[in-house]
Amino acid sequence: MSLFRDDGIVLRTQKLGEADRIITLLTRGHGRVRAVARGVRRTKSKFGARLEPFSHVDVQFYARGSELVGRGLPLCTQSETIAAYGGGIVTDYARYTAGTAMLETAERFTDHEGEPAVQQYLLLVGGLRTLARGEHAPHLVLDAFLLRSLAVNGYAPSFESCARCGLPGPNRFFSVAAGGVICGDCRVPGSVVPSSEAIGLLSALLTGDWETADACEARHAREGSGLVTAYLHWHLERGLRSLRYVEQ
Repeated sequence: MSLFRDDGIVLRTQKLGEADRIITLLTRGHGRVRAVARGVRRTKSKFGARLEPFSHVDVQFYARGSELVGRGLPLCTQSETIAAYGGGIVTDYARYTAGTAMLETAERFTDHEGEPAVQQYLLLVGGLRTLARGEHAPHLVLDAFLLRSLAVNGYAPSFESCARCGLPGPNRFFSVAAGGVICGDCRVPGSVVPSSEAIGLLSALLTGDWETADACEARHAREGSGLVTAYLHWHLERGLRSLRYVEQ
């Protein structure tokens, strides 16, 4: 029997029995972890209120054996709140749907339990913090998170040089299969011709140029979101259920 301590973001919860829950977290040191939290659905449980989606928590686990992720699910025995991002997210529909999509994306990109994914974890913490504070439009925060998640997982799209031959931009065509913008010579079936403003917005979101992103017109933001969604679905091989509810 071993004790482990880590901090993480609660991604989702599932009912277990009459009073328990299975908590899925993205942790700093152990990647995605599922654990059983006993008694948290009882009305008098203060412990359960800390283990809701969007919560940033310091958690103690009790596991059988020397590894946190092994035979059977570990028990979540203690939890302390680091930041309750849910308070600034769940009361606003646009923030809530964007945040839900961020949680689902983080879970999909960490499909192997127990494998550290520090960059994805830090992206999620920063994204939820920004979303909860209302510093930028929710759909822009979401698109920035999606693009950076793709990048840290090895799928960074190109928005300047041709993704196939490297021809310096600007290049006018965009192909999700080719990896971003492509030149006329490398154009493939299914390529689209997005506006330069939409491509500029996506480049700004990927690099953190919020001054440019915040000044973008709504129509270009919608166009950019469509490209991000298509690119994400291509690499995940199936869509995110939560994206259909996101307001643009």
